Amino acid sequence: FNFCSSLIKIKIPSSVKEIESGAFSECSSLKEVIFESSKNLVSIRSHAFKNCEKLTTISIPSSVKIINDEAFYGCSSLVNFTMLNSVVKIESSTFYNCLKLVEITIPSSQESIESQTFFGCRSLKEITIPSSVKVIKSSAFECCSSLKKIEIPSSVISIKSSAFSGCSSVIEIVIPSSVTKIGESAFKGCSSLIEISIPSSITSIKCATFLGCSSLTHIEIPSSVTSIGDVAFQGCSSLTEITVPASIDLENIGILPRVKVNKI
Repeated sequence: FNFCSSLIKIKIPSSVKEIESGAFSECSSLKEVIFESSKNLVSIRSHAFKNCEKLTTISIPSSVKIINDEAFYGCSSLVNFTMLNSVVKIESSTFYNCLKLVEITIPSSQESIESQTFFGCRSLKEITIPSSVKVIKSSAFECCSSLKKIEIPSSVISIKSSAFSGCSSVIEIVIPSSVTKIGESAFKGCSSLIEISIPSSITSIKCATFLGCSSLTHIEIPSSVTSIGDVAFQGCSSLTEITVPASIDLENIGILPRVKVNKI
């Protein structure tokens, strides 16, 4: 049904076991998808409903185990997405630019939030990351501009590049001591961020990590950190005080001359 631009409604019969790649991709007028009571449907493949921009609500049958990459990419009108605990994995870019998606539950068995899974979900206000997650991959929550609360569980060991970049409504982020790596631009453009805690498990702060965090007033860099990348704090216009290890070179990291620097 790829590019069936006049298709408005579809009923998936109970005999269907998989919705294959691109099955309803670019069905730009599709508003309603009904799944008949089914125990057979186990997967929704890549691009299955990509750019179905009129689709507002969808309820995934309890038999589905996997939702593949870009399955609902560009479903810009999607508000309500319901899935049960049967889903064990959501792959990369699944909800890319789902602009109106307000709420979603990440499967409790998910071991990583894949790249760009929620990129551009600008109506998403709160997200619970389950304790099964070990890695938050690149741009996973980038441009989720309404996200106000981020709780990173102690199971997470790595936050990849741009993971929370552009989350402009987030006020506070606590990074657990389990995290050993934070990628470039991880919190870039988090312009409402007032406070962040960096654990001693971190040994380096990459380029542009906090670039444009214009509400950040003070920050403490633990003694475990041996390097800070270029423009890491550029655009942090409210920063008044920073505590850093004595060995750190402050040149090119974006600290304004008026900022009080405490060496440890």
